[in-house]
Amino acid sequence: MAADPLDALRLTLMQDVLPVGLAVVERVRKGGPREVMAAFDGSSPDPLGTLREEGEPAATQVRAGLDNLQPGLGNPVVKVEVRDVPFQTAHPAAQPSSPPQEDSAELQAALVRIGSRLAELERRLAVAPPAPATGPISYGGEGAPGVGTGFDDRGGSAGRR
Repeated sequence: MAADPLDALRLTLMQDVLPVGLAVVERVRKGGPREVMAAFDGSSPDPLGTLREEGEPAATQVRAGLDNLQPGLGNPVVKVEVRDVPFQTAHPAAQPSSPPQEDSAELQAALVRIGSRLAELERRLAVAPPAPATGPISYGGEGAPGVGTGFDDRGGSAGRR
């Protein structure tokens, strides 16, 4: 909760009271006082929680509107305390670890496997036929010199050879 009593009050109003109040207003609008009293008829173990859930979508819209008016007005900024937590290493008994020689051997095997796959890829790329060369890109403006043909304006009539 906020340290300043006024901030705490505003936070409570925005998060708890506003949704319940909007749900009550909506129930009165739909069915009058009887509809409001229906929330407290004993069918729900937490009537205020039910009203809070009913009014939350409308309260979210009201808070967003207030935030558009002035940031932090609808959804109050809550002060928090941040502190560093020292890093704790796992206990050696908690995690079974393999000896360094086994780790090194696994690493060497993975590097050899990666190297052989890379060599195979390079071999396949060297054997593959080159991609066919395509001409300059045309954008439909071949009538004007230099338009749609890249940098080749040698023929005077760009794009026509």
